Amino acid sequence: MGRIIVTDQQSDLVVLLDENAAPLGTAARLAVHDTQTPLHLAFSFHLLDSQGRTLLTRRALSKKTWPGVWTNTCCGHPRPDEDIAQAVSRRVGEELGVKVAAEALSVVLPDFRYRAVDAGGIVENEVCPVHAAVLDPVPVPEPDPAEVAEYAWVAWPDVYEAVRRTPFAFSPWLVLQAQAIGPELHL
Repeated sequence: MGRIIVTDQQSDLVVLLDENAAPLGTAARLAVHDTQTPLHLAFSFHLLDSQGRTLLTRRALSKKTWPGVWTNTCCGHPRPDEDIAQAVSRRVGEELGVKVAAEALSVVLPDFRYRAVDAGGIVENEVCPVHAAVLDPVPVPEPDPAEVAEYAWVAWPDVYEAVRRTPFAFSPWLVLQAQAIGPELHL
């Protein structure tokens, strides 16, 4: 499946939020991810197969934040006025070449919010609802190498245990999500 990535100015904006998670305005995505990242809207997504395995991805080594760490299937930012479910569907297609209908998504952690600082001082500061979907059969992912170095299908209880034992090998948001979800991920 070929990827179509829109690069107009609107597509590269994030929605800024106040402390109550109400929209404040927009800013360029690349401009806000720095050492003083303002709170903004994002999402996380976990793709599962019918056997209960989740698709983990290893972030590309060229990523600005947390390069080379393992994380959930994909993350991203909804565009201004874009429904989050539609944004998840769009982004998983861009990053992994996998089609997931917005209607197939379940919200696992609707109020997930985190702030984390990477080794280089770059801050993630997001209200980040966590979504999941089960696909059967799951198409073979075609990762965008600028986003994903590799991927693996792993049973959720094994993900939970690996994150619990070796949190340094995973993105901080996946660590926090696994703690909040627990050892069983049910949709």
